[in-house]
Amino acid sequence: MFPTPKPALTPNTYAYESEPMVKPTGFREYDARWLFQKEINLMGVQALGMGLGTLMHEMGIKPEIVTGHDFRGYSSSIKYAMVSGLMAAGVKVHDIGLAMSPMAYFAQFALDVPAVAMVTASHNDNGWTGVKMGVNRPLTFGPDEMTRLKEIVLAAKFDLKGGGGYHFVENFPATYFKDLTDRPQLKHPIKAVVACGNGTAGAFAPHILAALGVEVVPLDVELDHSFPKYNPNPEDMEMLHAMRDAVLEHKADVALGFDGDGDRCGVVDNEGEEIFADKMGVMLARDLAKIHPNPTIVVDVKSTGLFATDPELIKLGVKADYWKTGHSYMKRRVNESGALVGFEKSGHYFFNAPIGRGYDDGLVSAIAVLDMLDRNPGKKLSELRLALPKTWSSPTMSPHCADEAKYGIVEQVVKHYQKLQADGAKVTGQAIRDLVTVNGVRVTTEDGSWGLVRASSNKPELVVVVESPVSEQRMRDMFAEIDGVLRTHPEVGEYNQKI
Repeated sequence: MFPTPKPALTPNTYAYESEPMVKPTGFREYDARWLFQKEINLMGVQALGMGLGTLMHEMGIKPEIVTGHDFRGYSSSIKYAMVSGLMAAGVKVHDIGLAMSPMAYFAQFALDVPAVAMVTASHNDNGWTGVKMGVNRPLTFGPDEMTRLKEIVLAAKFDLKGGGGYHFVENFPATYFKDLTDRPQLKHPIKAVVACGNGTAGAFAPHILAALGVEVVPLDVELDHSFPKYNPNPEDMEMLHAMRDAVLEHKADVALGFDGDGDRCGVVDNEGEEIFADKMGVMLARDLAKIHPNPTIVVDVKSTGLFATDPELIKLGVKADYWKTGHSYMKRRVNESGALVGFEKSGHYFFNAPIGRGYDDGLVSAIAVLDMLDRNPGKKLSELRLALPKTWSSPTMSPHCADEAKYGIVEQVVKHYQKLQADGAKVTGQAIRDLVTVNGVRVTTEDGSWGLVRASSNKPELVVVVESPVSEQRMRDMFAEIDGVLRTHPEVGEYNQKI
């Protein structure tokens, strides 16, 4: 019998070394994410592996799985603890070693393995760990699978049939490299800053893009899991500003920035302007719709309203489908709808065939941006940006809120705006034109200005985004409105960044 996991244990004690610790809140909507040593220990990770293997048997999945780990000081030890649990549950493990998350997703196809368990904390700060899991390529777990996995692990209801195995896949990066570069080189010269924040992508992105004919200007590509400059997250202004400075210094055509596990790409143009990922999505949609007529585009509720209102997209017959934020939700929607691509404001892009395989890969996204530039040799990226209708948009802003409280608070905020709408009340002096409650609440006023509040799916935070097609002041009015409602809840703390 394997011990039942405890929600908390004290480090540097006999119990900590003898029992599994797994804090229940680490099982999130579609990822598993914990503070290592504070919320989960290695025996807890072993229990997670046992639970995942048990779930695979329960679901009738062939007991084989791809594993890999991101570049953090503790990720490999966490992976091997998980592997021991998977093997105890009778699963054969195909380990691709140090990898970006999309390399693990790709390995499911390249190795013909049904399941994946990638050890990564993505863009979270050091101290965090987690696992991105799936058993039906190219999809990853959603709430149903995560709930069942949580039940199995916390109750220690493991099916430890044994008979598992371990296979280390040598030189797998070369297979991934070939998959992305076995195509014509770019026709026109492009100079690109490639920023990796000293994270995992630094081992792969510069070489792949150079092989496509890009003149690469490396920025923080040396692997260093202390992340000495900034956290590798192309949604954070600190990383975007470093990319901006490098573009201007080197007179580059574009800067491409990758997050800690390489499944997202952030973009800065030749003038040093940060292009938020949703606006970049509008530009890509304009370009791709000329090649793939009348496409459906899935976009998350944090994204700009331009996907629905841009005259160029309307003329090209683009259908915008606003959906839940989160890589698993978006992947599933893109897959089920047969959309050409899904765009998420965080920088997760999900390209279906013929561009991708439906999962999020920062390198595939970067190559799509480069191909767009290559198809428009007479135009700078800044010109393509300036061709969009003007809107004023905030970055993603995240006030702290405990995991135990965040969903309840969002529910109260949703009810608040539903009541205002039912009463015919005004928001920032205007009538409410629309409420979208598929994921938190997105409230849009009659002039098209909108604000969003939702619970973060992978950190103890809320998520706030505001935009206005009218003026910067209207954008700020929407933020003041949303923040004013949040400030009525003392559980909501300080923002990581704000306008």
